Amino acid sequence: MKKLWGGRFSKQPEDWVDEFGASIPFDQQLASQDIKGSLAHAKMLFQCGIIEKSSYENIKNGLIDLQRQEHAGELHYSAEYEDIHLNLEKLLTDKIGADGGKIHTARSRNDQVATDFHLFVKEETIQIIEHVEELQKSLLTLAEKHIQTILPGYTHLQRAQPVSLAHHLLAYFWMLERDKERLTDSLKRTDIMPLGAGALAGTTFPIDRMMTMEELGFSKKYLNSLDAVSDRDFAIECCSIASILMMHLSRFCEELILWSSEEFAFIEISDSFTTGSSMMPQKKNPDMAELVRGKTGRVYGSLVSLITLMKGLPLAYNKDMQEDKEPVFDTVKTVKGCLSIMTGMVNELKVNEERMQEAVNKDFSNATELADYLAKKGVPFREAHELVGQIVLHCIHNGCFLLDVSLDEYKQWCSLIENDLFKVLSPKHAVERRNSEGGTGFQAVRNQLEAAQSLLAISSI
Repeated sequence: MKKLWGGRFSKQPEDWVDEFGASIPFDQQLASQDIKGSLAHAKMLFQCGIIEKSSYENIKNGLIDLQRQEHAGELHYSAEYEDIHLNLEKLLTDKIGADGGKIHTARSRNDQVATDFHLFVKEETIQIIEHVEELQKSLLTLAEKHIQTILPGYTHLQRAQPVSLAHHLLAYFWMLERDKERLTDSLKRTDIMPLGAGALAGTTFPIDRMMTMEELGFSKKYLNSLDAVSDRDFAIECCSIASILMMHLSRFCEELILWSSEEFAFIEISDSFTTGSSMMPQKKNPDMAELVRGKTGRVYGSLVSLITLMKGLPLAYNKDMQEDKEPVFDTVKTVKGCLSIMTGMVNELKVNEERMQEAVNKDFSNATELADYLAKKGVPFREAHELVGQIVLHCIHNGCFLLDVSLDEYKQWCSLIENDLFKVLSPKHAVERRNSEGGTGFQAVRNQLEAAQSLLAISSI
């Protein structure tokens, strides 16, 4: 077999060397983008007078036919032709004859692959944004049902203060909103066209890069040919944002796993997203949540792999950069899968409101209410804090909670305490009163929910 680049070589590599150097097993995922790029490039070559009309029409019709076959899954590739670019050029040449060899005029595989990769990351970023929005919608639907559902809020995984379940769920909505903002902002650096940079130094042909840019739907083009073919910061940024997004999903999964345990029993995850044990018939394992948590490490690994790959490379293109695609391919597939799983889990989540209510009635998460009550009576907060700590210790020693202590007992601690304290110590009242902006009070949560719904409605238009 004669290599498409083999004119300078007098010896053919052995088959195992070809196989080692080939990227076609994975970069065939770029077939759609490569054909799209070639169609735009061929049109530009014709309109700039670089190839004649008959050659252009022949190339265009051949590429459109390859595009149809690619969509139908009918194309077959070979490691003998190394990558998706040479495979498609060979298929085109076999289909239309010598005109197929003209498609590579004024183009290198270096700017070709960079263009394909930009198109791929741009398309996948938009899809991930859409998946994030679906999860956000699910969170808002669940939150809307549980504004007045109260559960213990935690710090250090210790019960801290009672909060609205809707407030807790909305915390993840806003994390996802910032992830979406990062993804959207990254498009400014992904939506740049490298095509026309050649191998590294541009071309002597009178090409029109603006024409190609508009044809491919890019908003900008690289202004430096070395930069265009040699950097992968847009791909690294994609993996970086994906890692932050996965961190947020993993934290949410950790809570779902804890909350679905018998120790918490706050929620039940649908059978659709759980599995049983091969030995223990009573088990219902939150496997999908655990897998999302586990796949977070996989996405982190892709980021580290890619940024390590690039850190020591001189300008311009180096063969090392063939290894840049698999981490990105795996990342976008993993993230989209995890977002779909999370959306399904949230949609089918069953909330145990009674268990949550029981939990906030059997803990000391209302201790801050007592301290605030004393402070409003004129007791310096630090003294109030110390006094409440002593009362809590008393309750622990006597196996009771703050609502179990009688008014007479409270007056022995502080004569300023009156009967209105018991309303203040009510978990519902404790939550309801916290209506500072961004707080867990029911009205504050309603305001937050409306803001989130409005924001999502605007971004989904």
